[in-house]
This record gives sequence, C-alpha cells and structure tokens, in this order.
Amino acid sequence: MTIKQGTDKTRKGLIFNIQKFSLNDGPGIRTVIFFKGCPLRCAWCANPESQRKKTEKMFDEVKNCSTIVGKYKTVSELMKIIMQDKDFYDESNGGVTFSGGEVLFQAPFAIKLAEAIKARGIHLACETTGFAKPEVFNEFYKYMDLVYFDCKQWNPVLHKKGTGGTNELILKNMQTLVASGRKYCIRIPVIPHFNYTNEDAKQFGKLFRKIGVTEVELLPFHQFGLKKYTELGREYELKNVAQLHAEDLLEYQKRLQEAGVKVKINGW
Repeated sequence: MTIKQGTDKTRKGLIFNIQKFSLNDGPGIRTVIFFKGCPLRCAWCANPESQRKKTEKMFDEVKNCSTIVGKYKTVSELMKIIMQDKDFYDESNGGVTFSGGEVLFQAPFAIKLAEAIKARGIHLACETTGFAKPEVFNEFYKYMDLVYFDCKQWNPVLHKKGTGGTNELILKNMQTLVASGRKYCIRIPVIPHFNYTNEDAKQFGKLFRKIGVTEVELLPFHQFGLKKYTELGREYELKNVAQLHAEDLLEYQKRLQEAGVKVKINGW
C-alpha cells in the first residue's frame, strides 16, 4: 500500500482520547493516542465509544450533561501534544502508544503520524486487533518498536460470532509479525462463554506453536465499560456476566504453558 501525500485520509485522524503519563500501555511513561473507529464489534468491548468512526454524544445522567466523543486532529496538532513530554519519555524509556478503537482502521493517517514520531527518535508501540488487509498491516507495523496484538478466538466461526469478523486476516498478520522479528506480545482477552474453556487454551496453544508465538498475555474479562454503554444509549450483552480475576486464569495459563509459551496474566 502506498500512502499518497496530502490526501484527506492522511491529513486528519479522528481521535477520541489522549492519555498522558500512562504506565500501563508499554514501557516507561507514555502518551496514548486513542483512534476512533473499529471494524469489529466485540460483545465485551470496554470502549464502545471507540467503535464508530464518527463523532457522537455520551450522556451522563448523574451530571445531566452530554459529552462529544471524537475530534479530528492533524499530525502537527498531535505532535505538539506528544512533544510536551519528550523529556519524560527519554528519562523513563517510554514513548507513545497507538490504541483504539483500531488504529489500522485509520492506517493512512496513523502511518503519517508514526513517521513524525519516529523522526524524533521516540519509542512507538500499538495495540491492535490485527484486522486489516495484509498490505496495510505490512506497511504499518514496520514503524512499531512494540506491537500488542489481540488474538480473541482460534475458531473462525466462533470468532465471527463474538466479534462480527473472521480471524483469517488476523492470523495471517500475526504470522507476519512473529516472523518479522519485531518485538510483540500476543494478548488473549479471556471472556466467559466465548474462549474460557480448557479446550480453548489447548487450541490456542496449538495455534501459537504452529505460528511460532513465544509470549502471551491473558487479559481477564472485566466490566469497566458498563457505564459507557448506558451513556451511549446502547444495550450491553454481557452486563450480567461475572468478571474474571487473575487467579481464575491459573489453569488456563498452565494449559498454554504446556505448549511451550511464556504466559503472563494481566494484574498478577
């Protein structure tokens, strides 16, 4: 994929949040840029305001006020914000992380922003579903120093049922990433009634062994996004599903480790 200079898709990106001084989205102190829009519709999504690639309103009944979510930003505008904390990145071995939504849903703009960030010697990471055409992913990931890559289901039918899309492109891009030698971490959001059985862990292990994945992080299901669905006026399908905790995933972790994979449980 070749990005044309000055096109509408490279000139501005739709951003719904900028989190400064983050310590949980990569090494060191980081600025996290949240891209709005995602091609998937995961039933458990904790950031439902990130899904639609357009501005929208969230209404807080307690405060009795609305908030507009999503604002178009240029590379220059974002770089001014990013560079404010350059000293902190340098001192902590930190940097910038692209999150979402799905950053690949705005790949032309994200690549232009990545070029500007790397030109200033800043460490760059991303969190991605990997759901994109291979030619898009191949151009994008080369700017990344670290890629957090979600793998939600090993079974293509179940993947589509739970996310709205198949895992064919995701697995292809994962294979490319692993073979590239780029630093990565494959992450599994472990969701009850979707991928939380011992058989799921076993099948993930087989898949990772085949692809050559060596490092995995398990993300226990949580309900942090529940309030957002109410504020958006949307129904949340998993509102009555109990949260998982790190200790709930010990057996799951063991099954994956049997496949020769290094497994970390988030929060453990």
